[in-house]
Amino acid sequence: MNAVILEKMQSNHQLAYRAIIEELIRIPNPSREDLNRIKLEIARKYDLDGIPSNAQLISLLKPEEREKLLPILRRKATRTISGVTVIAVMTKPWPCPQETPCAYCPGGPPYGVPQSYTGHEPAAMRGLQNQFDPYLQVRHRIRQLEAIGHTVDKIELIVMGGTFPATPLDYQEWFIKRCLDAITETNSPSLKEAKKLAETSKRRNVGITVETRPDWAKEEHINHMLSMGVTRVEVGVQNIYDDIYRLVNR
Repeated sequence: MNAVILEKMQSNHQLAYRAIIEELIRIPNPSREDLNRIKLEIARKYDLDGIPSNAQLISLLKPEEREKLLPILRRKATRTISGVTVIAVMTKPWPCPQETPCAYCPGGPPYGVPQSYTGHEPAAMRGLQNQFDPYLQVRHRIRQLEAIGHTVDKIELIVMGGTFPATPLDYQEWFIKRCLDAITETNSPSLKEAKKLAETSKRRNVGITVETRPDWAKEEHINHMLSMGVTRVEVGVQNIYDDIYRLVNR
């Protein structure tokens, strides 16, 4: 596409985005219905090829407009309603610690996705998009959330992908370290230093949850998880009937 034409298109889009913002500012208490209506009207008026996203509008807000408009432009406010942002991070595909995976798990290394996921979940897709690199996944998610108006300063990490304590110990420590490095935007020399920085940086880590199974949440596993800074484990809904476990090969 000709550079001049592209520049004109970008300029037209920015004018349209500002027109939407100014229309919203004129309304004393704009609602999401007002937002959607004005988006459609302006998109038609400026002959846009799509409806502007909230993130595009947020990027053009002036400081004095943010307080009024962020509440309606921010998507899924419940993600940070407590002041804590939850960020899910996927480990790379590791085999199940038992020889034959149970019926619950649809994925695994043969499918190129983490053991207990299909690859179509949002967190799994972010993992695939970022080659399951923990640093890239966390940075990507922080940028995503900030682009839709969230303040990301207190972060709880959820390590997903299967039975994390069954992965090699050096991988576990590297993975947690790189997640914390992404929060502080540093390349710390050790996990110990990464934890220390993440406690006092502008963006802070306030908790780490890992997925596991009951047989991989014994004292030795818990002790190692605690040494890495893990604050909670997630074992999912379990069953009290052994015949059910035999049926699903649990």
